Amino acid sequence: MRHRLAHRLGHLAHAFTPHHHEPAAKVDAAMETSRQGMRTLWQSLGVLGLTTAVQAGVVALSGSVALLGDTVHNAADALTAVPLAIAFVLGRRAANRRYTYGYGRAEDLAGIVVVLIIAASCAFAGYQAVDRLLHPRGIGQPWAVAGAAVAGFLGNEWVARQRIRTGRRIGSAALVADGLHARTDGFTSLAVLLGAGGAAAGWQGADPVVGLLITAALLVVVRDAAREVCRRLMDSVDPALVDTAHDALLAVAGVRGTGQVRMRWIGHALRAEADIVVDPHLTVVQAHALAVEAEHALIHAVPRLTAATVHIDHTAGHEDPHAALAHHAGPAG
Repeated sequence: MRHRLAHRLGHLAHAFTPHHHEPAAKVDAAMETSRQGMRTLWQSLGVLGLTTAVQAGVVALSGSVALLGDTVHNAADALTAVPLAIAFVLGRRAANRRYTYGYGRAEDLAGIVVVLIIAASCAFAGYQAVDRLLHPRGIGQPWAVAGAAVAGFLGNEWVARQRIRTGRRIGSAALVADGLHARTDGFTSLAVLLGAGGAAAGWQGADPVVGLLITAALLVVVRDAAREVCRRLMDSVDPALVDTAHDALLAVAGVRGTGQVRMRWIGHALRAEADIVVDPHLTVVQAHALAVEAEHALIHAVPRLTAATVHIDHTAGHEDPHAALAHHAGPAG
């Protein structure tokens, strides 16, 4: 009962709240999301840059290969801010006759670069760890290594929280993937503590073994990040969003049914195409007004949706209104 009352009050408040979806407003919203993304990227670049510098100094003193791997990962994580920043800047450019949907896809391309950077740092760290196993030697300053590991965890966890929070707020899969990478790097930093403890206890193999464990953890990150980025490139969306769209369309007065609903991400914004069934006796003006109302309902029901193309269908007679297109249809299913 309380939920229904809150829902109705929300609709009432929305009715009396000034809002619009004019092109200028959409451009302003896109600019704001880009600014949020850029701000988070530069903040994380500064924090990880400082963390990397501290760890690099300890690596030079101690010769710890586990800490070296962690340092390389942190440096790579900081560098991933560069392709993402370029993508956010490109995403601000207006659509034109060549790029009719704008430049939002640059963010997906940046996601590929992020995955490649993570993979390269993973390969380097793995090589160093294997080399140390084959040619074992002790490490110096184990307590300094432990301190650098804690610094790495704190820096990465702060960056992870910022990137994941901002990425989810603005709908950026690449930024969320980068945040998850930073979070994993934070826990791998703590793993360096094990290597430092083993070295302090006299076990020379502890440091390279931890280095290999860190490499394995980063392989998991590479897999997950690559899967998320590839899904975006393949126009994958959460099926729950499609269900939400159908429900929103059916709730519009005058909509008798729904057909196909398709969505795709363009950068960190969604666009949709939807078919609705209406009374066949509506005038063109009435049908158009209903299509606009349906689009409006979709924009408010589906998070991050900026525009929708609504196609009108009718139920008059027994003839297929799309019969003229039948010979252009693709394979069934």
